[in-house]
Amino acid sequence: MDSLAPVATNKADALTQRYGADALPPAGPWNEAIAVMLDHRSVRGYKPDPVPPGTLETLIAAAQSAATSSNMQWWSAIAVTDPTKKKVLAEIAGGQKHIEQCPLYICWVADMSRNQRISEATKTDFETMPWLETFMVACIDAALAAQNAVVAAQSIGLRTVYIGAMRNDPVRVAELLGLPPQSFVVFGLCVGYAADGKAEGEVKPRLPQSVVLHHDCYDATKEAALRATYDAEMAKFSARHELQAATWTQRVLNRLGPLKSMTGRETIRASLKKLGFEIR
Repeated sequence: MDSLAPVATNKADALTQRYGADALPPAGPWNEAIAVMLDHRSVRGYKPDPVPPGTLETLIAAAQSAATSSNMQWWSAIAVTDPTKKKVLAEIAGGQKHIEQCPLYICWVADMSRNQRISEATKTDFETMPWLETFMVACIDAALAAQNAVVAAQSIGLRTVYIGAMRNDPVRVAELLGLPPQSFVVFGLCVGYAADGKAEGEVKPRLPQSVVLHHDCYDATKEAALRATYDAEMAKFSARHELQAATWTQRVLNRLGPLKSMTGRETIRASLKKLGFEIR
């Protein structure tokens, strides 16, 4: 069922795919797990083939093996396979049809409701609950768990794509999924076998390590020149995939310049209040 090109197990090939030939970092220790991670690409087209039995539970086991702050386990996951619900979630996400196509869609929830229920059951006032730090930890916990699941999915031949557009209308998402107060879908995740053709995706070049990796102190003195090199690499990638924003710099301008690019997420503070969060 898996139509993907094989993972680049040779570290030089894998690093070239990820950075381009002009920005290769030194090739250090290597193994199959690292090869799988470097082969990550976002896939936006899926076969209807179901995932193997037990896949969901395996992915959740991998997710629960991620680090969690003080073992508070501030997240939950909702597996959505109902076509009607997936159709609504695709609409909320601006018409992303791959949500409907994929056989398994997982909503990752920053879930403060579970610990709130402990507060109520024990009649103990959890003074730390309303603070921004606690909310941030819940979101971080959910992200760490989901990324573990993504790596696990890739290791068994499945592909994924994160759907941040669940935050376009978090209240509607919460109502659809029956979330209790103080829980919020941070993002969704499509899981399945990549459809043949362009939907399979390609490893997307990343910024050179010399832009994101600093030693002992932050140093952006060479950033402009390195960004220009990366823009050239991204321009070639964009041409191959007929993307509107040719360079990474242009993508940043398009994404962060106009407020309309937030597609409703500029109201997220008000949405969180409706969902029962009190964030100080």
